[in-house]
Amino acid sequence: MIPSEGNTHTEAEEPAISDPRTNDRIRVPEVRLVGAGGEQVGVVPIETALRMAADADLDLVEVAPNSKPPVAKIMDFGKFKYEAAQKAKEARRNQANTVLKEVRFRLKIDKHDYETKTKRAIGFLAQGDKVKAMILFRGREQSRPEQGVRLLQQFAEDILEYGTVESNPRIDGRNMVMVIAPHKNKSEAKAELNARRAEEKATRKAEKAAEPEAAAE
Repeated sequence: MIPSEGNTHTEAEEPAISDPRTNDRIRVPEVRLVGAGGEQVGVVPIETALRMAADADLDLVEVAPNSKPPVAKIMDFGKFKYEAAQKAKEARRNQANTVLKEVRFRLKIDKHDYETKTKRAIGFLAQGDKVKAMILFRGREQSRPEQGVRLLQQFAEDILEYGTVESNPRIDGRNMVMVIAPHKNKSEAKAELNARRAEEKATRKAEKAAEPEAAAE
């Protein structure tokens, strides 16, 4: 039996996010370097990457630590953190009195139930409320979080016309959650989706490019 959806009022709480390693904190022999303009420089010794960042008066930031070798990008990290903090501050201000609606899924959900919950979520977004989509894992399902991520990503695609992802899928106890916020118009939603896809594509491209060299080694 699927628990009933309920309403909760959001509190000003956010998951703690650790800063990525930067500059001399990146202690690996080499990195796959992305330039300040997004260009792929290739695999270079860490000393070379640090020197290039210093020459540009910018920082070297590790953006994909689990890749082999890790992916690092040259950027203004201080500016990046400031802009991220401003966005978070604005988001907290906007959600001070926002009602957060919950829509709960099981990992093995049938098509009819999925469509019903999707329509309910669309209704919440259309009236200006945020939606907290939650995957309820049972038993061994907890060992397959990637399936929960795929389901939530599909859900986000299906309601794109009405809302956009504010908080990406993350584990919360025995569950996985994602927050969708209503957006102002369709063009804004499309722009956000394209930007997110471009960012994901760039990361996948960098990680994929690292695979042949890793295999050769």
